[in-house]
Amino acid sequence: MRVQVYVYDLTRGMAATLSPMLLGTPIEGVWHTGVVLDGQEEIFFGYGIQRTRAGTTMFGQPHHIIDVGTSEVDPAMLNELLADIAPRFRPQDYSLLTHNCNHFSNELVQLLTGERVPDYIISQAQVIFNTPFGESIMPMGLQPQMIQRAASSIVRPIQRLSSLPCRCPGSSRRIVHCCATAEVQQPAEPAAAAAEPANNQQKKGKQPKQPKQQNKQQQQAQNTSSAEEIRALRIEKVDQLRQASQEPYAYRFDRSHYATDLQQQYAHLEPGQEDESAAVAVAGRIVARRVMGKLAFLSLRDDSGQLQIYVDKSRLEAGQPGGFGQLKNLLDIGDIVGAKGSVKRTEKGEISVVASELGVLTKSLLPLPDKWHGLADVEKRYRQRYLDLIVSDETRATFRARSKVISAIRRHLEDQGFLEVETPVLEAVAGGADARPFVTYHNALGRPFTLRIATELHLKRMVVGGFERVFELGRVFRNEGVSSRHNPEFTSVEIYQAYADYSDMMDLTEALLRTAAQAVTGQQAISYQGIDIDLAQPFRRVSMNQLVLDATGLDVMGTWGPGGSAEGQLEEARAAALEAVTRCCSKDEARKASAKVRGAGSIGVLLNELFEATAEAGLVQPTFVMEHPVEISPLSKPHRSKPGVTERFELFVTGRELANAFSELTDPIEQRTRFEAQYASHKAAVDAAAAAAAAAQAAGAANGDGSSSDGAAGQQQQVDPDDLPYEVEVDYDFITALEYGMPPCGGLGIGVDRLVMLLTDSPSIRDVIAFPAMK
Repeated sequence: MRVQVYVYDLTRGMAATLSPMLLGTPIEGVWHTGVVLDGQEEIFFGYGIQRTRAGTTMFGQPHHIIDVGTSEVDPAMLNELLADIAPRFRPQDYSLLTHNCNHFSNELVQLLTGERVPDYIISQAQVIFNTPFGESIMPMGLQPQMIQRAASSIVRPIQRLSSLPCRCPGSSRRIVHCCATAEVQQPAEPAAAAAEPANNQQKKGKQPKQPKQQNKQQQQAQNTSSAEEIRALRIEKVDQLRQASQEPYAYRFDRSHYATDLQQQYAHLEPGQEDESAAVAVAGRIVARRVMGKLAFLSLRDDSGQLQIYVDKSRLEAGQPGGFGQLKNLLDIGDIVGAKGSVKRTEKGEISVVASELGVLTKSLLPLPDKWHGLADVEKRYRQRYLDLIVSDETRATFRARSKVISAIRRHLEDQGFLEVETPVLEAVAGGADARPFVTYHNALGRPFTLRIATELHLKRMVVGGFERVFELGRVFRNEGVSSRHNPEFTSVEIYQAYADYSDMMDLTEALLRTAAQAVTGQQAISYQGIDIDLAQPFRRVSMNQLVLDATGLDVMGTWGPGGSAEGQLEEARAAALEAVTRCCSKDEARKASAKVRGAGSIGVLLNELFEATAEAGLVQPTFVMEHPVEISPLSKPHRSKPGVTERFELFVTGRELANAFSELTDPIEQRTRFEAQYASHKAAVDAAAAAAAAAQAAGAANGDGSSSDGAAGQQQQVDPDDLPYEVEVDYDFITALEYGMPPCGGLGIGVDRLVMLLTDSPSIRDVIAFPAMK
């Protein structure tokens, strides 16, 4: 596809309407920038207007144009003009009203082709993204991403822009000059990327399509080069500030007001009214700037919100000579500044600080990402969260909500008499959960340690020691997979209450979730990914076996029951379970579940595998899944009336586990038996895997080419690393603690990250962890 950028002479038509309203006299020329694809269709991006200057040349062609935004045009009059002509201007058809629009064409070419035409330098733009205009004018440095967002998301999809009435070259508008051209299929050499002469405008030669990966690599290189150039330019500005005796990296600033507080305090001001007696000082990051002759408008954002800085050249330079020039030449979007002055409500009704002093507190060396939609690259959002926080209101709101959730949990527990304690992160023996730990080594002690996989066993030691209500909010670490629900480092709250059981923990769980929801959303009815969730109603309570029966028709515990691990019964149960997952699950899910069903070593493990495969995902509304098998609950008391299961529950919402709780096992002899059985099971799995690997290696050696005849080695390599067996150790010191006696106890653990996901409508756990683990 051949892309050409044109400038049109629009002196007749819109100019006749605009000129009397702007300047009171007719103007000599108005032009706009358009893009032609293969000489047929135009993508229409907007009008460029400049002040009449005799002898002005544009791209080598004499041309007379007018300029909106010079000192001759009152900004207030311009805003009124825009609002007045809005119905005729049809803003839904145009995405940009620009200054110095001759530089705009290069950015269009880069956006559409990935190629950068040299020798054109981008200036500033005012983006009009809705009507009425007025406050909708957002000034910022023009970037390709900005054009893309304006055209595709704010005004209308870019593919619809080509349906506008303007066509080229058969347009009734007179073409002044073809200022840039590029071939999409083949990258141009540096010398060939310059503007083509006008007499070559209709050339349509096509080249073989360039591979997408190569295009991507070239664009990344260009973006890097651009960022480096911007950084070099801003470093020069740092030097210029220092030469002007201004430190670009200040030590402190005495701020009197936050943006939101100041807006509330001066909400009584009428449009156009100024409190000249006010003496305020504000500080924050510049996220937008607009210079219009002897006036400048800066959008300053601090931790509370956003505020406008109104800069009048005469008033600023009365106390800060040369300050306006420094603003124009040395201040960039992204800089952190401090401003002092009075407070005024503009004619448009915006509370502003009228700057009498303005200084750079921290000079930004790199440009900010796209203003409206944050970082387009999702991976970059997570890797460079600081950038995401700068540009995304939604991301900042998510982490404020996270803080509210943690505070609400802590406050509720403390109000109930619970004591917050801290337990070790480095442990000699990983315990409290069945998960693969991270292993490290302590040089001074000369021994290995693991990062904790749960806080449970040390908190129970605190209960043994006499603290009857304890909790810990903290990080735990599991050396497992990464997904939208899992991060190897996550936050949990674990709670232990003496003389309570798992029924008390259900009541506590409901109360904690309602408290957190109220703190974040102001209500207990929430929405997650389009699904309404009611936290106000009592949560459903149902056994795991009943859920499997409802989903598959198999009454696992009733048919094969506790003690049904004899080989004959287990094989019969496995066969029935395999048929059930084939019938109830998708092909891919059935394949994964079938492997786990075949490996189930007992009826209890089989029941859990069936639950996860067929019932778990359907638990949308809050549901307590109770009575887990003994085999998968080594820390829970046996059910007081139902053999083979325990007094344990897991809370599921939207198909995800949020909480896990027990009537805690306090019998040290039973605890020893379960720990040692767990140890033996893991060791047997590790030994079996080692034997299989050795057999595969021997078979490969026998074949003489390193490959096995039965493909065992290939199967071994295809196993998910998370499914590989690992060894565990028995925490005998914890058993010793139990032997001193622990009172009856209920214990509860809640995944804080998943709870924040639920309450902030976040689809991925990475969205609620400030700095998630990345490959």
